[in-house]
Amino acid sequence: MTIGARVIKTGLAVALAVYISNLFGFPSPIIAAVASIFTIQPSISRSWKHAVEQVQTNVLGAALALIAIRLFGHTAISLGMVCIIVILVCIRLRMESAVGLTLVTVVAVMEATNQQGWLFALDRLLMVLTGMAAAFAVNILIFPPRPRKLFMAQVYEADAKLSVLLRMAISNEMKEDVHRDEKEKLQSTLRKLDEAHRLFEEERPFLRRRNQEGARQLILSRHLIKALHKGMDLLEAVEEHYFAVTGSETWAQRFDRQIEELVKYHEQILLKLEGKMKASAAIEPEEEREGRLIKQLSDYLQQNPDEYKRLVFVASAMLEYAYHLRRLDRVTDQVQQRQETVAEPVV
Repeated sequence: MTIGARVIKTGLAVALAVYISNLFGFPSPIIAAVASIFTIQPSISRSWKHAVEQVQTNVLGAALALIAIRLFGHTAISLGMVCIIVILVCIRLRMESAVGLTLVTVVAVMEATNQQGWLFALDRLLMVLTGMAAAFAVNILIFPPRPRKLFMAQVYEADAKLSVLLRMAISNEMKEDVHRDEKEKLQSTLRKLDEAHRLFEEERPFLRRRNQEGARQLILSRHLIKALHKGMDLLEAVEEHYFAVTGSETWAQRFDRQIEELVKYHEQILLKLEGKMKASAAIEPEEEREGRLIKQLSDYLQQNPDEYKRLVFVASAMLEYAYHLRRLDRVTDQVQQRQETVAEPVV
């Protein structure tokens, strides 16, 4: 088990919120601590957006709570009604993520107002805002989120799992339980990569000085994910269609050789991205071999189209995987050439 930066930052945010609460003499630091826990987010942009939404909804929730106290008094029914209204307003404003902390504010304000008046209710709102400010400061200053580094680590992890699964897809030599576990891990990593790409898109408005570089990295990350998904589609096609064809063993060597070339090509593109490949290295597989494979398959289908037509799905997934690998290769070259141009000293 590893302790991530977000875990550490949550603890630091809670400690800072409690410290500031004691410094300002708030009656209880619990509300500030809870607010800091809700505010920690995986990226700076999401943290800022979340903080803005929390401020808006919490101020609104506190105002509704004070109005309810004024009109209906401090009762369980009025508290429940205000909570329902706050939830509906947050949904209407598309700020569902702020519902939890806003309800905490509503309950704290209404409970405080019953005991010591409006000033104490204001203190409770300030405690919430203090916890949010503490968490936002910690998120930016302590181990600031670096999704790009984590993203690339997940790309290499996903490619390593995909390579093993594809290399053994035709031979079917891997144990079924091991294959299932590795495939589930790969699918989980791909979901994380999709989420990381959304974080990159959210980060762009906060990186205006590096807007062009950010755009290139965003395009590159999209192609990296696309290539992995197409490799996964090929794996699914082999599992669903290849073994359902009687006599498919005659195509085992041809498909296995072609998949091996594509897997190796994918690995070499990532090595190039790391700067570990020579600039003159020719890594792209021959398209003529793919053409010959399609021609052989077409001739074979003419002999017995009903029995072997499912092999077309496997060949189609293979060709699409190859197509997206070549696109990824070209984008990688363009990004690296641009980086080298920017890095060259001006004479």
